Amino acid sequence: MVFAPAPQLTVTIEKRGEGQEIHLHPGGQGVWQARMIAALGLPVVLCAAFGGEVGQVLEPLIAAEGITVRAVLGQSHNGTYVHDRRGGSRIDVAEVTGDPLSRHELDELYGVALAEGLTSDVCLLSGAAHPAVVPPETYRRLATDLGRHGRRVIADLSGEHLHAVLAGQPYLVRVSHEDLGTGNDLDSLIASVCRLRDAGADTVLVTRAQQPAVALIGDVIYEVVTPKLEAADPRGAGDSLTAGLAAALAAGDPTAEAVRCGAAAGSLNVTRHGLGTGDRGAVRQLRDRVRLVPIGSVAPGERGSAEGPELRTTTQELAERVELP
Repeated sequence: MVFAPAPQLTVTIEKRGEGQEIHLHPGGQGVWQARMIAALGLPVVLCAAFGGEVGQVLEPLIAAEGITVRAVLGQSHNGTYVHDRRGGSRIDVAEVTGDPLSRHELDELYGVALAEGLTSDVCLLSGAAHPAVVPPETYRRLATDLGRHGRRVIADLSGEHLHAVLAGQPYLVRVSHEDLGTGNDLDSLIASVCRLRDAGADTVLVTRAQQPAVALIGDVIYEVVTPKLEAADPRGAGDSLTAGLAAALAAGDPTAEAVRCGAAAGSLNVTRHGLGTGDRGAVRQLRDRVRLVPIGSVAPGERGSAEGPELRTTTQELAERVELP
């Protein structure tokens, strides 16, 4: 199940020969993630709210991609953005972020997501285009209720929404180092993943653009080293990574293998112009080339302790024994 509260309509103008063409696609973080999960051969249900003229267009577009839609119909309008790519680069023409969901719409969407989540092994909670669309407390409640009933919750959020969902003790969180507001060096990132573990996450994955992600799996901290590929469009790599990870977990893979699958999906996506797109065979081949390099470990302890996890091994101590890429 993918919780994608308010999808967007994406309008792209591109050059075609001597003329031009206009593309309409559903978009937004949750839609891109659901698209990648479907591309990897897993059935996926997307729970979202739709309203206004844009909402009427969006629902059938998402369903046409092989994604099962559980829709809440309301009055709050979905967002839209228009990009002009006729010159080869992306120019932002216009964007409307969408309306905050009403109390009634939130209640209906929560019920739909809870019902679908309770029948799903893996539940992916994605954010809206603008933080005001859905209050952070919704994510805390949903993570808590799903986790309480044995569902594995993956959260791909930032800011107050990330802070709120951590209180629900999700199985895994994925966040970029920019959204954490910390340094990009390994020591800073190790400290960040330890704080996220202490705040409630069981497994943590911090991405950092072109550099290897840092993952805390069990009590071991890894760098996630991916094969080098020429990028066509770097946008959407993190969303594809989360989607690939969720798909692998749903297929029964252990967490470390799921992280490798997610890293492969994220790497493949940057070689393409379509967000959340990929080829299952290519992801499988790239997955074999992803390495998890241990760079530290933490002492096991309860989440939420006052001191947080005790760092057992530092990167400086490991440098003598582990060949970092």
